[in-house]
Amino acid sequence: MKIEDEIQQFKFSNEYHKMAINILFTGKWIEQRNAEVLKPFNISGQQFNILRILRGQHPLCATMTTLQDRMLDKMSNASRLVEKLRVKGLVDRKENEVDRRQVRVTITDKGLNILKELDLLISERENSYSGITSEEAIILSDLLDKLRN
Repeated sequence: MKIEDEIQQFKFSNEYHKMAINILFTGKWIEQRNAEVLKPFNISGQQFNILRILRGQHPLCATMTTLQDRMLDKMSNASRLVEKLRVKGLVDRKENEVDRRQVRVTITDKGLNILKELDLLISERENSYSGITSEEAIILSDLLDKLRN
């Protein structure tokens, strides 16, 4: 469905304004669809992002700075998210003995197992994007990269 129909707005200042609205709308649409997949696991999109970063680092640990730098949502409070994941048994958090302000975070086996389950569900969700070809997905991704530069 066209963005005009989705938001029932048929006039935009210009094509760039329309593009920006479409990107924002589509980003939220993807977030909502992913949230549906994550809900049964009782984790948020931001927590999922932390787990995926930690899996990429595994078996090495990550610092809070590393997590914050690599997160999709730069405004997230990584410390708060890590604490919630620690309480759920999905990550381990250890203070550096030399510098107590520096914290080392690793993903647990439980966290890795949840990601394995989620990988399948997210992959199924991504298959629903078949309205565009893989070549078009590459072009769209390249255009978004170009937009940010």
